[in-house]
Formats: sequence, C-alpha cells, structure tokens
Amino acid sequence: MHNDTTLTAGDAELTLQPEHGCRIASLKVGGTELLRQGEKFGAFIMVPWCGRTENGEFRNGQVTHQLPVDAPPHAIHGTGRHSVWHEAAPATETTAAHYFDLADPWPYPGRVTQTVELSPHSVKLTLSVEATGDSFPAQAGWHPWWLRNLGQGGQDVELTFSADWQEERGDNHLPNGNRIDPKPGPWDDCFGMPDGVDVTLNWPGEMRLRITSPSEWAVIYTEQPEAVCVEPQSGPPNGLNTLPRLVTPIDPLEITTEWTWHRIG
Repeated sequence: MHNDTTLTAGDAELTLQPEHGCRIASLKVGGTELLRQGEKFGAFIMVPWCGRTENGEFRNGQVTHQLPVDAPPHAIHGTGRHSVWHEAAPATETTAAHYFDLADPWPYPGRVTQTVELSPHSVKLTLSVEATGDSFPAQAGWHPWWLRNLGQGGQDVELTFSADWQEERGDNHLPNGNRIDPKPGPWDDCFGMPDGVDVTLNWPGEMRLRITSPSEWAVIYTEQPEAVCVEPQSGPPNGLNTLPRLVTPIDPLEITTEWTWHRIG
C-alpha cells in the first residue's frame, strides 16, 4: 500500500512509511516486533505541534490562528502525520532522510526534515523545523506506541523514569500551569525532565529499551491495554500558547531522540 523504506543493521529492522506521515511502521529486533501495528500506530511524528492545542487556537504576536479541531475541542499532534514526505537524500542500508513542506491548515511556510540513523542496538532520530518565511511558534516530537506485551509468553513492560515534576492536568485535558510531584500511573501526562528525557522500558527476561533525548519534556501514556507511549517532545501540550518556541529563518527548531535496546536472555 505504501512505498516503504526499510533499514537494517545487525538484527534490527526498521520500516518507514514516507507517504503515511513518515511514521516508523515497524521496529523489529531479532524478528520481534516492538511497536503496535496498524494505520494509527507504529511511531508517528508530532509536528508542528505536540499533543493538544487548546481549542485549536494559537497566537503569533497579535495574530490568532485557528487549526482544525480533530480532538474536540482541541487540535492534536500536528499535520506532519497526515502529510506525504519526500526523500531528502538517497537512503542507505542504515540511514534515511525525508522532508515535507508546511502547508494549509498550518498558516506559515516552512520545511520539516527527519533523519533516521539505525545501528544494531539503537536508532537516532532527528527532526528539524525551518521557517522559510515569517517566524512562527512550533513544536516537534515523536509518538511511539510500544507493545505492552511482546506476545511471546513474557510479562508486560515496566516503565522506569525519574521526573522533576508532572504537569497537573485540568478538566480540559491540558496542563493547567501547576507543577506537581509525579504521581503513579496510569498516565496520560506530561513530565518535566530538565536533565533530558530518560525512560527505560523493560520487558522482563526479553528486552530492555531506553529512550533518551536532550529535550526536557515527555508525555507518557499508559491508559490502553495494548501499548504504552513515551513521547519525547520539544515542549508541553498546548505549548504553542504556554511556552512558544519561535522558529525564525536563522533559528530552526531541532530535536533528537535515541532509542537503545538490548535483548535479555
């Protein structure tokens, strides 16, 4: 259905779908699939905003813009996941680079580029958002759906992380501005990690995977039985309004994350 791009390194195999939002459709290690399968799953890109934007509205200076409300009453996860991406450089066995140009319903011109670098025991992802006209606030990040259970008779995944704070959620599902001590899960919550995102997923006796990023924000979602999400992102939900990061023609936004794994036993 899609013109997929498949990278291999050692016993790791990663499949990208450039025409389907450039999502990572599959990540297999030793033949074991780590990501939940399906059109909405795998690991998709959140850009030019992450999570929910309140009522689909954001301001740039004195101008208010309206985005499509696709998670009523909010706009969620950006437009990149619905876009067709194009090859930015010829793929190799272990690397791929793709881009798409920001367009309606996003009101500002710009270019988003993702590079993927696969190694036998890790993958490094880089996203950049460039302004090709007026400056604008933006966010970028990833939304991987990790299988809760690898389906081979083992135990469910365990998450380990240390956060300085948790963004308290209001009734509208958005951070309300209060920072609280991290609470036990289940979560659909944003955590602050000023020293960088660092979350370990452990499938006991099977696999250990560590997600790191220099960024200080991660949303962790564990409310579904099939999968858990650990989402490194450049700002909190609704950050277009509450913590805008201005992208200018001379100051692009860049975020990286590295996922490192090793098989146990």
